[in-house]
Amino acid sequence: MSKPRSLLEDLCEHGLSHGAQSLEVEYSDGRDQVFARRGETAFATANFKSTSRDAKELRKNLRAALRTPVRTAIGGRVWILTVGVDDGRGEGAFRVRIDPAPGLDPSIAPRFTKKQGQYLAFIYTYSRIHGRAPAESDLQRHFQTTPPSVHQMIQALELRGFIERTPGQARSIRVLVRPEHLPALE
Repeated sequence: MSKPRSLLEDLCEHGLSHGAQSLEVEYSDGRDQVFARRGETAFATANFKSTSRDAKELRKNLRAALRTPVRTAIGGRVWILTVGVDDGRGEGAFRVRIDPAPGLDPSIAPRFTKKQGQYLAFIYTYSRIHGRAPAESDLQRHFQTTPPSVHQMIQALELRGFIERTPGQARSIRVLVRPEHLPALE
């Protein structure tokens, strides 16, 4: 089962939908305030009472992302959320950079598991034969597995940068791995 999205990821998605390149989180007067920033312009996107469940979850997400940047899929693209402490704003202030993840190097064969390779090969082959990407139900039938397993695999492939999808559009999976790097479909 895939992990649920964090509050930090949801706030970054909201910021991106308004063209933001980063988030700033600061503590003031018993409240955690979140601002989205695009260039020199910042606008408020969330305001939580510091003792609320949301504020506690956001702080937990920020502390975890301080150690390890978060890789997430938002709007059909993969993004890297990098968190740093914003020393200029006082104790408890954070800045979150929202950067597009680097794409695959086409000259290098990417590393994936055997099962991931089979999914990629199936999606590629199905798309070539039918002129459109398979639905998740097509993948479910071919691999004789459950809908949650197929959905989890699609999310994993997207997060690794092996495929991309158009949000809200059915059958929009596109394989980003070059055909010569795909295994033979078994």
